[in-house]
Amino acid sequence: MGAVGLAVAGGIAFPASASAAYLRTATPTAAARPLAGPSGIKVKGAALANAATGKVLWSLGLNTERPIGSIVKVMTALMVIQAGGLNREITVPKSVIAYLKSQDQPSTAGLHVGDRLTALELLEALMLPSGCDAAYTLALAYGPGTGTFIAMMNAEAQRLGLTQTYFSTFDGMPWPTEHSTWSTPANLITLGRYAMRYQVFRTIVGQEWYSLPAGDGHHAYLWQNTDPLIGTYYGATGIKTGDTKAAGNCLLFEATRDGLTLIGVTLGTPGDDITVTGPVATKVLNWGFTWY
Repeated sequence: MGAVGLAVAGGIAFPASASAAYLRTATPTAAARPLAGPSGIKVKGAALANAATGKVLWSLGLNTERPIGSIVKVMTALMVIQAGGLNREITVPKSVIAYLKSQDQPSTAGLHVGDRLTALELLEALMLPSGCDAAYTLALAYGPGTGTFIAMMNAEAQRLGLTQTYFSTFDGMPWPTEHSTWSTPANLITLGRYAMRYQVFRTIVGQEWYSLPAGDGHHAYLWQNTDPLIGTYYGATGIKTGDTKAAGNCLLFEATRDGLTLIGVTLGTPGDDITVTGPVATKVLNWGFTWY
């Protein structure tokens, strides 16, 4: 993975290619073309946009705030990538056990306490299996401290113009309540577009799986991507699932076909498993590629 060129504004690093003009125009705007949109889907909120321009092609509840589950981890990953030092070794802390026990059925990467992993390896554990243990470990190390890290996340959200987004956690788990972290389809499109500008982020979220052999200081791991589009939908490139009781099944996704890149989000898809977001996102993307 190549190094990411960074510029600094307001004390925060961002891709050198992400100009001030890009940040000003990153908030999606409604499409002028009046189309009915994809049919046969049930979601509480959604949007589909041209990833290059941010122009929204279709939406439902574009600016309605909703819980987003583990899509929060997109911002968690961004904070780590921007801070750099991805080769630094971080020890999985013993306190992660108590943290996971305090949550209601958190998704994990199965990290072993005491294992030493690089920040880059922990990003794999964060984004592919949606590891709350990896999120905790990274937030603790990069804050330093989880409270400081969450404050950094909210500061970055404001810098990016995500005025209808708030993070109370680093992993999307429902603390202190199910509705204490929220965003909107419009804000998530902006966040997704920004995150996908980082090559290291794109590489991670575009994988079906990641295998880490046992090494000096850590066990062997195999992490599968929870994104149901990766490896099944032609042109899919990422990016993140989310699932809590309040949020329902959520998916922030991107795909490229014939030179056109579309980015979309679906929130609150009903069902018992995150895989239900796959057919819904497929219908949304197929509609987009058909019309645009």
